[in-house]
Amino acid sequence: MNQPDHRRFAGLPVLLGSLVLISILTGCHQSEEKEEGAEEETEMVQEAAPVEVFALKKGKLSSSLQVPGELVAFRDVDIYARVSSYIKRLYVDVGSEVSEGQLLAVAEAPELNAQVSAAESRLKSQEALYIASKANYDRVVDAAKTQGAIAQTTLEQALAKKNSDYAQLEAARASFREVSDMRKYLEIRAPFGGIISLRNTSTGAYVGPAGKGSELPLFVLTEQKRLRLVVSVPETYTGYVDANDEVSFTVRTFPDRKFTGKVKRMAGALDKKLRSERVEVDVINADRKLLPGMVAEVTIPLPTRTATFIVPKTAVVNSTSGIFVIRVAGGKAEWVPIEKGLEADEKIEIFGKLNEGDQLVLTASEEVRNGLPVPQVKTADTAIQ
Repeated sequence: MNQPDHRRFAGLPVLLGSLVLISILTGCHQSEEKEEGAEEETEMVQEAAPVEVFALKKGKLSSSLQVPGELVAFRDVDIYARVSSYIKRLYVDVGSEVSEGQLLAVAEAPELNAQVSAAESRLKSQEALYIASKANYDRVVDAAKTQGAIAQTTLEQALAKKNSDYAQLEAARASFREVSDMRKYLEIRAPFGGIISLRNTSTGAYVGPAGKGSELPLFVLTEQKRLRLVVSVPETYTGYVDANDEVSFTVRTFPDRKFTGKVKRMAGALDKKLRSERVEVDVINADRKLLPGMVAEVTIPLPTRTATFIVPKTAVVNSTSGIFVIRVAGGKAEWVPIEKGLEADEKIEIFGKLNEGDQLVLTASEEVRNGLPVPQVKTADTAIQ
């Protein structure tokens, strides 16, 4: 019986392995070719996709600016004593509501009373001297009517005496009025209606325009029924804010309540450091819920005064070389430099060398090269207002 020759089958496993490897490599190569073909087809489809455009139109865009502001008193004054004196009586305290001219405190100054008495005595003395010199002048004038009775020099001397005494009388009157007015300052009154927000004196305390009594004011009077809302408007938005514009604001104390006021004063110049304009809004605060010093979150409306070009934000390209929109003209893309204005509701105000009716790319990007052909365009379904 013949035995099988094992040498004939020794290379069979190697041959089978090689065939399997070749089959796998061939399949991978065909798979890669299919994937590359699919990618090329996708790119061709993408390249063939039309570019959406819209017709440029003018309109008015209403936006708003959110800025912080501060409430300050419409009027706020430190009240000092005008003369050196001592507080005799106080009629108000912190939180007291006062009206214009109301008596706040009374001071006393014994030496001032003495000055008034002395000035009054000097006034009466000068009045008596003037009465005597005037009577003498009148007699000389009567006597001078008789020719040769009175010398001309005597008449002139009598007139000079009368005029001198009259001048002295006027000086005495002025001195008396001055001292009397100083005594009126012992009554300290409110210059306007408001709230006493601070008191720094007590009965018996020394007060005055100089010395220890003048280091702090006697009272601080604050008007609260009307406040000023102070806002710094950035330079970019100053052209949109006018007098009598109504603004709204909220404060942390009343987060669910909206307050309003009207623009009444504008600085007319920019702050050199902040590059912003100071704007003051008058706020009626009849219930005195708002307090001076509160910080407010202010909303300022920014309506455009005239019609301008309005486009979607997607139509604007922000590149390293500037800000552009892409205009399609003559089948080619044209990058047009622009300046941006107000922004609101995914729309933006633009300024540049554009004309109404220009065809702009709705979704602009740097992939649409400047000057290259745009083979296919499609008008956007949604009208751009």
